Amino acid sequence: MRRKLIALAGFATGVFAGTFLYRRSSGRRRDRIDVYFADGSMVSFVDGSPEAERLLPVARQALAAARR
Repeated sequence: MRRKLIALAGFATGVFAGTFLYRRSSGRRRDRIDVYFADGSMVSFVDGSPEAERLLPVARQALAAARR
């Protein structure tokens, strides 16, 4: 019984540590623009692309105005 409890605690600790490390590595904030079209298609522009450089300042202004 004690051995099962220790194994379960070790497994839970491993899952927690793995989740923490995964979220930390993927937690880098990269802005992106998602453009949706009427036909259901979508295009994403990531921060650093020429399209995003033009659209991100406008999107940031729109979000700031919406939060007020």
